[in-house]
Amino acid sequence: MARYFDVHPVNPQRRAVDQVVDLLRSDGLIAYPTDSCYALGCRIGNRDGIDRIREIRHLDERHHFTLVCQDFAQLGQFVHVDNTMFRTIKASTPGSYTFILPATKEVPRRLLHPKKKTVGVRIPDHVVAQALLSELGEPLLSSTLLLPDQEEPMVQGWEIKERLDNAVDAVIDSGECGTVPTTVIDFSQGEPEIVRYGAGDVSRFE
Repeated sequence: MARYFDVHPVNPQRRAVDQVVDLLRSDGLIAYPTDSCYALGCRIGNRDGIDRIREIRHLDERHHFTLVCQDFAQLGQFVHVDNTMFRTIKASTPGSYTFILPATKEVPRRLLHPKKKTVGVRIPDHVVAQALLSELGEPLLSSTLLLPDQEEPMVQGWEIKERLDNAVDAVIDSGECGTVPTTVIDFSQGEPEIVRYGAGDVSRFE
């Protein structure tokens, strides 16, 4: 049965954040809010967590997982960002964008796209997500909480608790969060390619 955390959206309770991070460090899987809907998240090295995300969402090996980072400095440890794309990506973070970029050696091979050797990265503009990342001290391996039988992501904490009570270890509810997934931009070939239109403004990438 998943633990349910009611977390203040502006001033997250330190004790609740600490308890969720303890679960993550114990290889737990959580459902947590971001600025662009809920996500499933676990530590990068959590093999079981990755398998559970794949099972919940019915994902194949070609799925791009996302490393949700606290800031641009952390993001730069896991992906290669050359000078031509640096300013554009920096100006778009934090925000509702996921960038697909060539991965560094810090990213486990099993998380990479099997052919492109790329991974998705993003920096959320959400107080609770940022509180978790700050306490954890590393990115959260994440995937949008979109179930295979649904056309839109789940956005209500209580509903997620009911639906995934036996599939995740914790659900964080901090009230309303984003309801539209991130805009996904593939920079792996140098020039930006918009893979998915979502919450972020795409004008600077077109």
